[in-house]
Amino acid sequence: MLLADKWKDYKIIDCGEGEKLENIGGFLVSRPDSQVIWPKRLNKWTNMDAIYHRSDKGGGYWQYINKPKDNFIIRYGDLSFKIEFTNFKHIGLFPEQAVNWQFIIDKIKEKKSSGPENIEIKALNLFAYTGGATAACAYAGCDEVVHVDASKKIVSHAKTNIEINNLHQKKVRFIIEDVIKFVLREVRRGRKYDVIIMDPPVYGRGPNGELWQIETSLTRLVEECVKLLSASPILFLINCYTASFSHISLKNILSSSIKTKGIFESGEIGLPIENSDMILPCGIYARFYT
Repeated sequence: MLLADKWKDYKIIDCGEGEKLENIGGFLVSRPDSQVIWPKRLNKWTNMDAIYHRSDKGGGYWQYINKPKDNFIIRYGDLSFKIEFTNFKHIGLFPEQAVNWQFIIDKIKEKKSSGPENIEIKALNLFAYTGGATAACAYAGCDEVVHVDASKKIVSHAKTNIEINNLHQKKVRFIIEDVIKFVLREVRRGRKYDVIIMDPPVYGRGPNGELWQIETSLTRLVEECVKLLSASPILFLINCYTASFSHISLKNILSSSIKTKGIFESGEIGLPIENSDMILPCGIYARFYT
């Protein structure tokens, strides 16, 4: 289990009975979480600023006791991220992904420091959401980062994250497109990347209604992405939040597709629960690196 335990602006105060109590930059929030099937540790949750309520018809809404700040930004290390409360309970980032951001930063910086002086590193971030990994790649020194997501609104949020981190001078390309269509086109163009990152949903639709189902689509996508790896790849990372299969399955997809010599790892990622030995499980990962 990899723990995202280096946050200063984010904490899980308590979890229980399908809910988690979070401190997001001093703003106390209660949100549902399907992983939380154990009792609450605290007898009562008090002083909350916002509560998310599910709707029987799908989605839900926020009940605000106190309004969030207009320009709500939290920091992780040297990186800053905009917080935005959505009708689907999201807050604009997944805090557990900090463990992946840190690994990405470390591997790219390591390559920059040990490689030739003029080494160029290109990264591809698929299902890139609001760009946490995109910002990590740009911050670490990538010469080009390509950010691909099907949602125009989400890509706009990602652009904001790049701007507030003063990374707009970096070469970051934002692509609003179906991921598989984009990857197939890049393969035809002969493009190569040293870093490939993806965080695929279980189910989704592209901008033109293209169907994505992780059980039937992921293996093909990985096989096509492997064709985009450079001769000296640095990292290939897959992260999944909810899936019906084990992290070992993710590692098996990578190890059966990548023939370059390197290290294959997989496992779970999670967040610590304050003043407790308990951990909130937040997904699975598999990675290949050299």
